[in-house]
Parts: sequence; structure tokens; C-alpha cells
Amino acid sequence: MLEILDYFSSLALLELIAMVTALIYVVLAAKGNIYCWPAALISTLLYTFIFYDFYLWMDSLLQVYYMGMAFYGWYCWRQAKNDQLTTKPITKYIFSIQQWAMKTHVISIVLLAIASVLVGWLMEKYTPTDFPYLDSATTVFAIFSTYLITQKVLENWLYWVVIDLLSIYIYVQKGLSPTAVLFVLYVILAVYGYIKWTKILKNQSVLSAARKPELACE
Repeated sequence: MLEILDYFSSLALLELIAMVTALIYVVLAAKGNIYCWPAALISTLLYTFIFYDFYLWMDSLLQVYYMGMAFYGWYCWRQAKNDQLTTKPITKYIFSIQQWAMKTHVISIVLLAIASVLVGWLMEKYTPTDFPYLDSATTVFAIFSTYLITQKVLENWLYWVVIDLLSIYIYVQKGLSPTAVLFVLYVILAVYGYIKWTKILKNQSVLSAARKPELACE
């Protein structure tokens, strides 16, 4: 515990801001707050420079993708809000959740697993990286799960729970205890996000069902 406290107290200012804004992003996303995306943008921008400076160029490149998704996520969530504001108000819940069919998730997981194996094979063959297949899987699925957040798909949080748990294992094995602790927080927040979004989805269903008779009379 002392090692973890010493680590966080000695963090460089930019790294500390990046970490805090990353946590703010997850919390706001779980609450369905559109301002999660500016927080994500700040965090990914800082991590892009941090990882590049430490010669973690693949991680830096991944942050560039996340940066683009921050803009895309803001656009998608803002567009959905504008669409609802320009039509008749059918619900008080501007933030609307969607679910994908189980078949869609199964197909997605199979395709992502194949991609993970291929990327893992390339990393094992051409790079000195540790845990090539596991690292590839967390990266590939994280890219997909980020897209699911922009589309407000409920199950994105379940993907993140698994991704973060696997990441914890990697960081523990590499002796990166403080980072592992950070990802434990991510797991807790992902569970919270799933519960929160499930409640919003249920409210949507109730309000939609109550609205149907009224729509039929119009």
C-alpha cells in the first residue's frame, strides 16, 4: 500500500491529470453525461504524448484512435440529443440506451477473437513484447468497446469488465501494481456503468410503453 501511495504522490503533473481525467471520463460515461467526451479528449491527448515520450509508440497510436473516438462520441451523443429536441418530446430521457442482439455479440466476439490471434501472432513473431496474444486481445476488444460506447450500447460495460480484468493480470505480472489498482477502479466503474445504463434502459421501456396509447390517438 505504501508503494502505491508513494507512486501516486510522485506522479508527474501531466500523468496525474491524464489519470484523473480518464477516471472522470468513465464516471461521466456511466452517468450518460455527454461531457465524458471532453474528459476523454484531454486524457487521451496527454497519454498520447506520455506514451510517445516513453517509446510506447503502439500505445501512443492507440491513444490517437481514442482521441478520434472522443470527437466521434461527442458527435453521436450530441446528434441524438438534437434529434430528440427537434421532434415531439416522447420522453424526459434524452440519453437513450440500445441493446444489441445476442447473435450480433457472438459474431462480433468471434471476429474480434480471430483478429486478436492474428495480431498476437504478428507481435509474437516480430516484436519482443510480453503476453502478445493477451495484450492483442485487450487492445482489439478495447477498440471495439470504445465504439460501442459512442453508440450507447448497454453491453459495452460487460466487455470492459473482462478487458480490465485481463489488463489487471498483465500489470500484476509485470509488477505494475499502481496501474493494476487503477484498473481495479475501472472494473468497479464498469459494473456501476452497466447497472446505471440498465436502469436507464428500463425507464425508457416503461415510458415508451406508456406513450403508445397516446401516439395511437394522435
